[in-house]
Amino acid sequence: MNDGAPPGNPLLSLLELAQRARAAASANELAFLAVNDSRALAPYRQAALWLGPGAVHTLSGVVAVEANAPYAQWLDQLCRALAGAPAGPQAVDAARLPPAVAAAWDEWLPAAATWIPLPALHGASAAAAEPAGLLLAGDAALPAEQLALLGEWMDIWQHAWRALHPPARWSLARLPARLRAWWNGGAQDAGGGRRRRRRLGVAVAVLAVLLMPVRLTVLAPGELVPANPATIRAPLDGVIADFAVRPNQVVAAGQELFSFDQAPIGSRLDVAREGLSTAQAEYRQAAQMMLNDPRAKAQLATLLGRIAEKQAQASFLEGQAQRSRVLAPQAGIALFDDPSEWIGRPVQTGERILQVASATDVEIEAWVPIGDAIPLAEQAPLHLYLASAPLTPLTGTLRYMSHRATARPDGSYAYRVRARLDSVAGQRIGLKGTAKLGGQRVPLVYWMLRRPLSSVRQFIAY
Repeated sequence: MNDGAPPGNPLLSLLELAQRARAAASANELAFLAVNDSRALAPYRQAALWLGPGAVHTLSGVVAVEANAPYAQWLDQLCRALAGAPAGPQAVDAARLPPAVAAAWDEWLPAAATWIPLPALHGASAAAAEPAGLLLAGDAALPAEQLALLGEWMDIWQHAWRALHPPARWSLARLPARLRAWWNGGAQDAGGGRRRRRRLGVAVAVLAVLLMPVRLTVLAPGELVPANPATIRAPLDGVIADFAVRPNQVVAAGQELFSFDQAPIGSRLDVAREGLSTAQAEYRQAAQMMLNDPRAKAQLATLLGRIAEKQAQASFLEGQAQRSRVLAPQAGIALFDDPSEWIGRPVQTGERILQVASATDVEIEAWVPIGDAIPLAEQAPLHLYLASAPLTPLTGTLRYMSHRATARPDGSYAYRVRARLDSVAGQRIGLKGTAKLGGQRVPLVYWMLRRPLSSVRQFIAY
């Protein structure tokens, strides 16, 4: 292989190479020009075009590169070691290479070598470029004028390469570098232009934050309530005489809860029984008279009807006497107020007295104010922050939300919300706190301005 450059004017050779680079129809043709025809500017024996780790693209005098060949693998290691060198053509100092690479130098390359970095080969800016370079090896180091010609030639060659490999209009990998280049600008763009650009960048960042999607949430008073309680109502009209259990006492199924005053029920039952005895006596008397007086037979039907009537009255009052002692339908906790407020108080049939609920069958009840009634999807998340344990919220999922607002004891109207607990609460029924309900995702600016916009909208007709 000829080691010397062809005679002639080097500038004319540079112009000829530039013309051939512009006319190249493929990347392989350009690579061939770089490793084989650069001899028109400087002498060398071997050349290699390296396009990044593991990518020895083209070798001088070789049609195809065998990536697994020892020579190609060693060249890849050498080019990796040279990739961090400063810009511009420069001589390679074997003493500064890694020992493993320097030890095999004499086996693969001549004594002198020149490394030409190609920083703009893959990207438009140095921040986005990938490592690449051209390695030229010969018997003697190249003088400064030939290094200058090689530098100019490789700038022209990179321009032709980028023309054959136009960058994508949009690339997520290149976005950070483009943003940094836009933010920093250049030395000629200092002063007002840079300040305007940074103000615009801050405005875009603030706008992006305001448009960031967040979950729309509202706060509402919440409480732990029984999920499926047994409601005990008054089975009859009367006066409650006594309670057999205390508030929040654990009761068993069939255990007596409270009883009504027995005096009115007992007196009416005694009267009914006396009336039944009288009717039965009259019937027996009429049956005896029928033997001597056939006209008495006509009274038997009337007396039998009266006996049935008195029997029904007595049976009804006996049933009331049994129902006057109310029993627990299931095991659980008796939930009611102070017994002294009920004892001696007349109640009507169907009036609610107390509830019996299981200690582990608990759910969340919340009251959403009318102004905070946001749309809630099925199984929407809900968190209850109890006043007794604000750092350990209870989580649940929405079970239902009432369609109509209900009047509360404080005079306000709110929508009742019930939510299932995701796990056993371990807290007693009746604890109160603040419920946080999560709706759909909305921009942060809407989340911040929802209440002010709602207040303003009430005063704007259109």
